[in-house]
This record gives sequence, C-alpha cells and structure tokens, in this order.
Amino acid sequence: MPQTQSNRPNVIVFFTDQQRWDSTGVHGNPLDLTPNFDRMARQGTHLHTTVTCQPVCGPARSCLQTGMYATNTGSWRNGIPLRQDLQTMAHFFAAGGYDTGYIGKWHLADNQYEGAVPPEQRGGYDYWLASNLLEFTSDAYDMVMYDNDQQRVKLPGYRVDAQTDAVIRYIDSHQENPFFLFISYIEPHHQNHLDDYPPPDGYRERYAGRWTPPDLAALGGSSQQHLGGYWGMIKRLDEALGRMTDSLKSLGMLDNTVILYTTDHGSHFKTRNSEYKRSCHEASVRLPTAITGPGFTGGGEIREMISLVDLPPTLLDAAGLPIPEQMEGRSVLPLVNRQAVDWPEEAFIQISESQVGRAVRTKRWKYGVTAPDKGGSQHSGSDEYVEQYLYDLEFDPYELTNLIGWESHRQASDVLKARLIRRMVEAGEAAPVIHNAPSIPKGQRKVSEAEAYS
Repeated sequence: MPQTQSNRPNVIVFFTDQQRWDSTGVHGNPLDLTPNFDRMARQGTHLHTTVTCQPVCGPARSCLQTGMYATNTGSWRNGIPLRQDLQTMAHFFAAGGYDTGYIGKWHLADNQYEGAVPPEQRGGYDYWLASNLLEFTSDAYDMVMYDNDQQRVKLPGYRVDAQTDAVIRYIDSHQENPFFLFISYIEPHHQNHLDDYPPPDGYRERYAGRWTPPDLAALGGSSQQHLGGYWGMIKRLDEALGRMTDSLKSLGMLDNTVILYTTDHGSHFKTRNSEYKRSCHEASVRLPTAITGPGFTGGGEIREMISLVDLPPTLLDAAGLPIPEQMEGRSVLPLVNRQAVDWPEEAFIQISESQVGRAVRTKRWKYGVTAPDKGGSQHSGSDEYVEQYLYDLEFDPYELTNLIGWESHRQASDVLKARLIRRMVEAGEAAPVIHNAPSIPKGQRKVSEAEAYS
C-alpha cells in the first residue's frame, strides 16, 4: 500500500559530483538548466549559501556519510578508505527502522576495489548497486555497477538515465517500509580518460558558447572547451530529478519523502590550479543545495552559512531520529522553523592534495591560508600556515581581486584569522601559527587575479 503522511518519511539524497552552484537558475544561470531543482528550492527550502568542508571527492563523501570533518574521518585525501569502525548515516537510519540503499559512485573503499566493493567497506548500506570508482568502470553510454553479490551489472542507456532507472525500481519496490536512499551520480564530473564532460548526444551543441560565469570568462582555463558538455550533463541530471519526483508522485509517496539535492564540490575549470577542484575558491566550495518534503515544504530561503557536515544531522532530525554525538554539524530545521538559534557566522573548509590549506567563509568574506613546504597528499594538516587570500564577496563574488596583505584590510584579516583558528580547534586540530602576508601599503596597486592569470 502507498505510504501516508502518518508514516515516517522516506529520505532520499540526490547527490551530484563537481557541480557549480551557479549552474542553477535560482543562482542566476540564464540557460534554464535546472527547472526541477529551481522549483524544489522555491517550493521547499533553499539553503542559499552551502559550502563543502572538503573540495575533493573522497574526503567530501566521508564528511557527508559521517557528519564529521575529514581530518576526523581519516579520509582527508582521495585513496584513504572510510574507517570501518565509523558509523554512517546508513547505520543511524537502519537503527531507526529504515531500509537503506546506495546507488552510484562510492569512492570510499580501498583503491584496489575499482568496481565491486566488499560488504565490510559499504558503510552499512543494505541494498547496494554501486561502483567504488564509477569514473573508471563506466562511460557516458557504458554504465556498469556492481550489486550486493559483487556481480557486474550493465545498465542500458545514457549513464544518468540508466542510474535513474535503477533508482525508480528501488523506490517502486520499497513502498511498505520507510527507506533511506543515497543516490550518487558521477555527473557532471569529467570523464577521466578523456578529460572531457560527455553529455547526452545533442546536448553539448545546445549550450556551447552560450554563457560563461564571470570567473571563467576572466581567468580562462578549460571552460570554453568544456562548458557545453558540462551544462548538458547538468541539464540531464535535472531531468533525472524530475523523473524521480514524478515516480514518487505517481506512487503516492512524494508528500511523505524528504529529498535533499546537493553535491560534493564545484569546478573551477583549471583556473586556480592545474585541474578542476582542490581549492577553496567559490567555484570549488559553494554547493547548489535544496531540501523538500515533510518539515521543509515552504521553508523559503535560508541565508545562514550551511556546511556539508550540517546535512547529515538535518536528515536524521527530519526523520525524527536522534543526532549522534560524533556529528560535528547541526540540523538546519530550527532555521527552517525560524527559531532563535546560535548559528555559526562562518563555514570552515579543509583542503588537501593540491596543498594543505584551511579557510573560513562568512557572508561577506573568504579568508584562506596554506601550509608552506607541505604537500597535500602527504600531510592532513600543519602547525604553521601563511595567509594566502582574502576576498570581499560582497563586491567581488567571483574572487578576482585578492586583498590579502592590503593594509586597508589588515583588521578584517585579523578577525578572520582568529575565527579560523577557533574553528580549527573546534574540529580537533591544534591551534596553528598563521603568519601574516607581506604588507601592501595603501595606494600601492596590486595585480588582480584576472591580470595575474592572463
């Protein structure tokens, strides 16, 4: 029988990979790529300024599965599997009587497991149709994942569509007991062996050359080669969101299902370093995020700073389940209900692989530091950092002018430095020494990032 409003809600995470926040209409994209997401954000709750706590695939996933920062999960760079003693959202939902399912990219098992993942490394999920490194076991029109028995499953169609078909089959077969389903798409991540963003046939031509975000227009990178395909992948993802929502509606389950749409990080298209992410700039760390369903319908736009680690406790809270002590974020439901709450004024970001770095993002400012002489693939943190950048996001939302070292902004940097150190300590790190950037006197012009990258 179809579930009713009196039942505990189903919970679905619709998780994309490497999706910029400004790919959505509610954030000003003019290409009408995301009408389903935009409607979800307007009719549900739009978490307007959501920031990842780690702009790298595996670490971000470890944070979202556990509600912990990556330095505490231990998966602070790609290739470090999620510790098997950690409890994930799957464990907590299962303890609350939920069926749990995972469909898509995992990226939290040992690297020796490119496709099939042994049961002990699946994070506690009951139903399993996934691939550890989906970018290596599939292509745009060659979708292969692995089932509970570690058997290869070839799914027909464009990869997004094939995966969505599997999602709809899962939903259709789980109408009796409440379920928690995590759907992890690889799109709009680049296809590694091609260094390309392969959309469905005909979609690249729709969007090539039509609109370039201001940071990419100023800084160049690979955007002119890749944006057409990237936008096309996002369009198909949004169509998949619509298909899934339609299936829930047709089964009488939509009004009793919480749906979270978010991603792990964005893409700066080789403008800030030699690849697509692994920096604390807005293009990498700001996430398109909305929630709809019981508790969130009509929630409006939330303007507080939301972190990726706030989303797991939010989902458990929405299901009426206790929030475990291990989770370092907090539920956004009090904000949705417009309750008085002492909410952090900044989001905290850790970065690895390209560098060892830390940053805080407030409504107005972005302040970041980097560890000298420490490679991000060898060290999770440092006891010493130097200031790297300061951006005034009110006047420079695409971060084209670095104000770090300007005498006129020394006070702002000092305030943000203190906030960053406090957040690092709260996350279990030792209080570091942060050295000031070289001082730039008033009136001395500094080269803008647009000029520096030209």
